[in-house]
Amino acid sequence: MGGLALIARQLGYEVSGSDQNVYPPMSTQLQEQGIQLMEGYRAENLDNNPDWVVIGNALSRGNPEVEAVLDKGLKYVSGPQWLAEHVLQGKWVLGVAGTHGKTTTTSMLSWILEHQGFNPGFLIGGIPLNFGVSARLGNSDFFVIEADEYDSAFFDKRSKFVHYRPRTAILNNLEFDHADIFPDLDAIKKQFHHLVRTVPGHGLIITPEADANINDVLSMGCWTAVAKTSVNAGAQWDAVLTEADGSRFSVFFEGKEQGCVAWTLSGKHNVYNALSAIAAARHVGITPVHAIAALAQFKSVKRRMEVIATGNGVTVYDDFAHHPTAIATTLDGLRKQVGGERIIAVVEPRSNTMRMGVHTETLARSLQQADQAIIYQPDNMGWDLSALKKYAANIEICASMDDIIKRLQCEARYGGHIVLMSNGSFGGIYQRLPLCLSD
Repeated sequence: MGGLALIARQLGYEVSGSDQNVYPPMSTQLQEQGIQLMEGYRAENLDNNPDWVVIGNALSRGNPEVEAVLDKGLKYVSGPQWLAEHVLQGKWVLGVAGTHGKTTTTSMLSWILEHQGFNPGFLIGGIPLNFGVSARLGNSDFFVIEADEYDSAFFDKRSKFVHYRPRTAILNNLEFDHADIFPDLDAIKKQFHHLVRTVPGHGLIITPEADANINDVLSMGCWTAVAKTSVNAGAQWDAVLTEADGSRFSVFFEGKEQGCVAWTLSGKHNVYNALSAIAAARHVGITPVHAIAALAQFKSVKRRMEVIATGNGVTVYDDFAHHPTAIATTLDGLRKQVGGERIIAVVEPRSNTMRMGVHTETLARSLQQADQAIIYQPDNMGWDLSALKKYAANIEICASMDDIIKRLQCEARYGGHIVLMSNGSFGGIYQRLPLCLSD
C-alpha cells in the first residue's frame, strides 16, 4: 500500500493515508515524498471527500474508516485493481510470485533492467538498496511487480496477482501459507492456476524444475512456454556452485556457460532467485552476460539479512522472516558462510500462519542451524510456544523484550552472529539491541 501511494504521487495525485502503527522504513520514505500519514483509522480522516479511496486487504467491515467510505458513498477500489487500471495497462508486466523470495527476486530483476537502461517501473514489498524506494512509476514499457497470492480486499477475495496479467511470470516456489485465508495447500494451488491462466501464449513462465507443488499447478493447465531452473541439476537454466554458501556460482543456459555470479548474497534460495531474474531478463532482450554483470552490483533489500550493527566480535542482522522455510534457508546460507562461528536466531512468530500454530514442528526444525534460538511469546500469542521444545533442544522462549535483550547481552560475550527474524517492528528491538550491545 505504501508503494501504491508513492506511484499515485508520481502520477500527480495528492495522496494521504491511514494506518495503525506506521514504522520505518516505509513511514520514512512516504513522508520524504510529501505523503501525509494519519495514525489510526477514523471517519474524520475522510472529511476532505477524496476522489478515490484505495483500501488495503488488512481492513474489513467494522473498521471506522471503511464504514465511513461506505456511508459517504465514496469511490473505493482495491490496491491491485487500482494499479491494474491506472498503471499496468499497456505495460510489459514482469510478475514475481511464490511463497518465498518475491521481494528479493523482484528487486534483482528491477535492478537488472535498470542497469541496462530500461528504466522500469516497479512495485516491491520492501526497499531495494539499489533504488532506496519500494516503488516508482518508471519511464518505459516495462513494469516489475511483486505478485502476492494474498487476497485483494474485503470485497474482492481473489489473489492480488490475478489483477496484474504478467507477460513474464516467475513462480519461485509454493508452500502452505496464509492460513487465515486459505484452508489448505490445494486452495493456494488453485489461485496460482488462475495466475497461470492470465499469462499470454507468447509469454514465459519461469519456475524451479524440482518444485512439486508448482508442477502440480502447471499440470492443471498451461498455455505458455515454461523455463525451468535448478542448482547443480542440469535444468535449462542451471547454477553450478563454486562456493558452498552461494556467494559464487556459474550460470548455464541449455548446457552452455553464460558467466559467473560473484556477489555479497548467500544461500541456495538466492541462487534460485538470481537464475529466475536472469531468465526473465533474457525474455525482454537482456543477455545473461549483462544480467550477471548487473547482479555483481546488486545490494540486496532492506531487512533481508541486512547488517544493522557490528562490534565486539558480534554482527547483528535484520531479516524479514515470515515462514519456517525462509528461516531455514536463511540460516543455512549464513552457516555455510560463517562456518563454526556462533549463530543466535531471535524469532518473532508474527505472520498469521505462525500465530495460528500451523507450523509448530516445522518452525522448530527450521532453527537447527542456529546454536541458540530465542523465540518471543507475547501475551496475545494464542498458543504456548513451549511446544516447540519438543522438536528442538536449542530453543528458549522469552515473554518480554527486556528478557530477550538481557539474554542477548549475555550471549554477545561469546561473539558470533545475531539474526533478528520478524516481518514486523519486533517491539523496537532493532533500535534497542545495538545500543545495549555497545554499553
